[in-house]
Amino acid sequence: MYEAIIVGGGPAGLSAALTLGRTHRTVLLLDSGRGRNAAADATHNLFTRDGAPPEQLCEIGRDQLSNYPSVKIRNSEAASAKEVPDVGFEVTLSDGSTAAGKRLLLASGLVDNLPNLPGAAPLWGSSVLNCPYCHGFEVSRKRIAVIGAEPDRAKLALHLSRFSDDVTLCTNGPAEFPPALQSALRKAGIEQRYEPISQLEGMTEWLETVIFESGPPLACDAAFIKAEAEQRSSLPEQLGCVAFDDRLIEVDESGQTSVSGVYAAGDMARRATVPIPQAAVIAAAASGTIAAVA
Repeated sequence: MYEAIIVGGGPAGLSAALTLGRTHRTVLLLDSGRGRNAAADATHNLFTRDGAPPEQLCEIGRDQLSNYPSVKIRNSEAASAKEVPDVGFEVTLSDGSTAAGKRLLLASGLVDNLPNLPGAAPLWGSSVLNCPYCHGFEVSRKRIAVIGAEPDRAKLALHLSRFSDDVTLCTNGPAEFPPALQSALRKAGIEQRYEPISQLEGMTEWLETVIFESGPPLACDAAFIKAEAEQRSSLPEQLGCVAFDDRLIEVDESGQTSVSGVYAAGDMARRATVPIPQAAVIAAAASGTIAAVA
């Protein structure tokens, strides 16, 4: 019987376990070993650790938890969870064993579903990217393509024009933007290609060319695409946690979900006052600490 079970061994889960371990709380940390940022070579926007590989950060976090005897780590996935009266919560692990805890902290994160774009998956996290705050600086002054026909893609192309003067908006089919947005694109010198894309081509980790169904290919060093994120774990749904339309779990300022005793931290959850997920590692770690204290 643990005082808290933490599902997820990423930045949010590790920070929560550290906080609870330092207050002599008995904790079970369940880590499936599948992090959202595993495809990336480096972590950015992390104070004192900018550029550190994601796996290195997790190794350091797990090693530091060994100083706190009340924290136990199991390399296992939580298959299911249920509320048990007068106990708290019972979690069934992937190997069939069970564990009970008074509180449950979900930090299982999100998984990115890539668009149906041939060639994108092998380059994901290196030169096919999602976030300018995570990877924009590394493609500064390079040839950048932004793929998609939605207005937010055009706005991203405008944002990336401060990183490079060679930005192309590839709509992958017909697209119409409001006149003001079109004017801004022209003013920024952003070329637009409307032909459907047949493939992204590159060597090893680096994109080289965007191939269209018609028209000349586009020489390119990096492409920004829009990945659809979904919950990695089914536990929030099993437990009845309220979610927003974007599938993120609703929490209050302390990380409490709609289910008493169940907390959530990291990019899988957000407050109603925050319109987008806070995917940065440093934000995930902070939310894990706050939820642990609560």
